[in-house]
Amino acid sequence: MTGIQPVDITSEVKSNFINYAMNVIVDRALPDVRDGMKPVQRRIMYAMLQEGLVSNHKHAKSASVVGEVMKKYHPHGDSAIYDAMVRLGQWWNLRYTLVDPQGNFGSMDGDMAAAMRYTEARMTKVAEEILADLEKETVDLKPNYDETTVEPTVLPSAVPNLLINGASGIAVGMATNIPPHNLTEICNGLLALIDKPNITLDEMMTHVKGPDFPTGGRISAQGIREAYATGHAGLKIRGKARIEESKNGRTQIIISEIPYQLNKTNLLQTISQMYKAGKIPDISALRDESDRKEPVRIVIELKRSAAGMGTLVLNQLYKYTQLQSTYTVINLSIVNGEPRVLPLIDTMGYFLKHRQEVVTRRTQYDLKKAQARAHILEGLLKALDHIDAVIELIRASKTAAEARDGLMVRFELSEEQAQAILDMRLQRLVGLERERLQGEYDELQKTIAFLQSILGDQGILWREIKKEIRDIRDRYGDERRSVITVLEEDINKEDLIAVEDMVITMTKAGYLKRTNLDAYRAQSRGGRGSSGGKLREEDANTNVFVGSTHDYLLIFTDQGRVFREKIYDLPEAGRDAKGTHIRNLLPGLREDENIASVLSVKDFSQPGYFLFATESGMVKKTLITEYGNITSAGLIAINLQDNDELIGVRIVQDGDDVVLASRNGKAMRFKAEEVRATGRATQGVIGIRLRENEQDAVVSMAWIPGGDENSELLVVSECGLGKRTPVSDYPAKGRGGMGVITLDVTDKTGKLVALTRVAGDEELMVLTGKGTVIRTRVEEVRVTGRNAQGVKIINVNNDSVISAFPIRKEEEL
Repeated sequence: MTGIQPVDITSEVKSNFINYAMNVIVDRALPDVRDGMKPVQRRIMYAMLQEGLVSNHKHAKSASVVGEVMKKYHPHGDSAIYDAMVRLGQWWNLRYTLVDPQGNFGSMDGDMAAAMRYTEARMTKVAEEILADLEKETVDLKPNYDETTVEPTVLPSAVPNLLINGASGIAVGMATNIPPHNLTEICNGLLALIDKPNITLDEMMTHVKGPDFPTGGRISAQGIREAYATGHAGLKIRGKARIEESKNGRTQIIISEIPYQLNKTNLLQTISQMYKAGKIPDISALRDESDRKEPVRIVIELKRSAAGMGTLVLNQLYKYTQLQSTYTVINLSIVNGEPRVLPLIDTMGYFLKHRQEVVTRRTQYDLKKAQARAHILEGLLKALDHIDAVIELIRASKTAAEARDGLMVRFELSEEQAQAILDMRLQRLVGLERERLQGEYDELQKTIAFLQSILGDQGILWREIKKEIRDIRDRYGDERRSVITVLEEDINKEDLIAVEDMVITMTKAGYLKRTNLDAYRAQSRGGRGSSGGKLREEDANTNVFVGSTHDYLLIFTDQGRVFREKIYDLPEAGRDAKGTHIRNLLPGLREDENIASVLSVKDFSQPGYFLFATESGMVKKTLITEYGNITSAGLIAINLQDNDELIGVRIVQDGDDVVLASRNGKAMRFKAEEVRATGRATQGVIGIRLRENEQDAVVSMAWIPGGDENSELLVVSECGLGKRTPVSDYPAKGRGGMGVITLDVTDKTGKLVALTRVAGDEELMVLTGKGTVIRTRVEEVRVTGRNAQGVKIINVNNDSVISAFPIRKEEEL
């Protein structure tokens, strides 16, 4: 026989790997549910206790602790031991630190601790509570790795360390990630569980609100209940930030708390990278002003142009940096030698079961000690009662053994009692000494009775456990650092975009763009204007509109359909750019369909109506709320007659007036209430009657809120003439009439292009067919009567005006 046996390699590897995996899981990576300790942490604590490094003794070199641990308990390398010890002393990692460090133990910026020969350490008071009563046989001891000494299999742990400090670790095929909690809340929860073993999770959560991270921050309430119910969930956490105005008048964002286990330097680097990538463009300065007084103080200064945009930039920080992150709860720990994912109440239950066993074993130990002492005192008291005979017997004995045996026989004493009498000093023969011994004996009898009652009555046992939990809470409990709040489940795209006014321009060929309002400079009346876009000769601007980036842009087609887009989703381009073709934005647009009107609304729940006007003079009124379900395929906004087209849409309220204007200079004013509200897919009623033989058509619709007689109607013609006329000059007649003259149409004026209401303090944008744009003040346009032709607003030369639009005061930046 050679001693070599054939084996199946697959089975052998599988068996060996399972053994390796269980060794890593149980003996290295995962904490015990009872004391919350991984083996290396438990060995560090035990070694520090053996070395006498308690909280009221001086610090000792970290190297000496690491050496002791490696020598006796954990032969896995000094760096692993030191790293574990350093983490036990870092306040930003543990909610209640177990090591009191002296020297450089690292930082939140990811700096490494100094070498172990330079730093010193001792236990904290909380650590002492984890080791309390270890000497009273409260836990089992096992041989160390070389069987030269023993070490505890678990620590007594009077504090619920697993829950208050949490744990993280990666084993083979599994990981644990238990968040830290507030000691006061956990203790209150344990007391409630003792009083009501069948407590519900909702009842428990009145005591335990949620995790409490050492670095503070804000925790989303959503997900906490799931984590506590199942032991597994994701929690959204954010740093704490406030928006301030600096002394130089700039907006600042001050970050004072960051998410748990986030490297502060990494956060700063990410913010810088996002600025360079254009994701957070409004930052002008980034400073880390953290110090001993304020461990976290990151100052983000915004550009002057970003005044009032602090919330926007903060949302961008949440979206694009680790200032908002997700903490994945995996409540995995070792239970009876096996890894298990536990709900909160089960985790607390196992801790209480451990405390029940520890207190029982401690009580048995104390009872044994008390009974042994009482037994000795009984012998001493008996000896004092017969002191003369005892002395005589001892003097007559030749040896100590003979004296001991004599005492045992004559006075019916045990060997321990007899030996104690022999060891008694002469000074204890005085009368006061007997009284003291009798008093000690009486006290011991009370103690013994109390300890026996604990062991004999579970109610008294749990009362003692509750007393100790309350004591721990009162001595070490503190206020929460993390705030439980309701966070938005996601940062919407809208939250990342500044609120700005945009000029939306559309050309006859269907090119759409948005341009910042500031790109159009103001000019005096009669100027030549500036370019509004590089257009082809056959192209022309047909629509212009001013709206906020956060508004919905409603795009109404000449065929009576409506589409919607967020204005921030429209392509942004410079004043001279052509833009993007509308069909690239609206795939549902038909080939023979053109844009008739654009309009913006903040949301579709606002009160009021959409009032529609068509080329043939028809009008229709429908509630805004009926248009909230517009899809990418569009929605029917109005039913049109054959050969009719939609020319405009306005938002009106009851009490408003409407004015329709035709190409030939006629205007019809009537009350909005005269148009009965109907559904979406309706045709409407006659608003103004047009003369069939004059080839007239409605080209513009003005809206007069509340029938305000003090405002004015501004008219612009094809040849660049314009005028203002008081609304009071336009009589309010019933709808369906022929209207009154609003412009004396001649070859000099050209046809009427636009009629719109103005207050006099706006600016007027005028666009020509070849793309020229002028922006001028409305007050420079003369006030004249309805029959006048007006004054020159823009020199068109061989061009013609095709659109005019006032920029109202409330819309200005």
